[in-house]
Amino acid sequence: MTELTKMLAIPVDGSDNSLRSLDYLHLIYGKDHNLEVTLKYVLPSLPPVLADNRFMDRDTATKLKIIENKSIRMAEKILTQAKNFLIAKGFESERVQTVYKKKESGIAQDICQWVESKRADAVLISSRGRSRLEAFFMGEISSKLLEYCRVCPVWIVQGQVKSKRVLIAVDSSENALRAVDHAGFMLSGTDCPVTIFHSVRHLRRFVPPEVLDEAPELEELWKTKAGQEIEPFMKKAKEVLLKAGVSESQISKKIVDGSRSAASDILEEARTNEYGTIVMGRRGISGVQEFFMGSVSSKVLQDSTGMAVWIVL
Repeated sequence: MTELTKMLAIPVDGSDNSLRSLDYLHLIYGKDHNLEVTLKYVLPSLPPVLADNRFMDRDTATKLKIIENKSIRMAEKILTQAKNFLIAKGFESERVQTVYKKKESGIAQDICQWVESKRADAVLISSRGRSRLEAFFMGEISSKLLEYCRVCPVWIVQGQVKSKRVLIAVDSSENALRAVDHAGFMLSGTDCPVTIFHSVRHLRRFVPPEVLDEAPELEELWKTKAGQEIEPFMKKAKEVLLKAGVSESQISKKIVDGSRSAASDILEEARTNEYGTIVMGRRGISGVQEFFMGSVSSKVLQDSTGMAVWIVL
């Protein structure tokens, strides 16, 4: 089966931190891959009142032009540095493209519009957050990407990732299967070990503990029923990975008895067994919890230092 080319878009800003996303790319794919990368830099822009040249004298207009040219030279330097970084890792020069553009709507909005117009398979960005998402350029760009990118999956690298192991967190939602499908395509051709993971929700997430104290057998019945419910989805997820080209030997499945917090269960599994990547859908089985309204995906991102998290719509 011919392996399809994968296309990743990577915003860079010239910082050592943004180069971590390039390190992560090499960790997952190595030098032998069927991958195309586009590095993008968004040029900084002056406030509109300064950029309005209708009433500007010639001397000021000249100085603004100098600033603009200097910004372009800086962009070219940053992009060349990033491209050379990948070439040094074994990437072929012709498979690494660079582009810079002026900011229009906003950095995050511009990036999302651009990657979706290019039909990129994912956008990869670094975040410096330990307990929360922090600034990428001069604002919370990584978190805003998750807000504005409604088609393209977003990969966020938080710190240095050392493990190639991938944990795909699933529930019985269609969104979870889309996350599996994305992971299967992007991981085909790699040697990354992949675990399909499900945390059975504790019954106390539905009813108060005082109620359960009166009927403790309900918890055991719930675990049995919940395990039976998720098994067809776990089987389907494995079939999706195999069809995408991930080998049988790479795939494992794991179901655990969950706590009151699915996010805590995912993070505990990832830390305990040294996973480097967590893959999950933006929304779970409720279908109504948006990313910035306390969903599992946002809670995982808040505490995933040393890992990459792939968020799939």
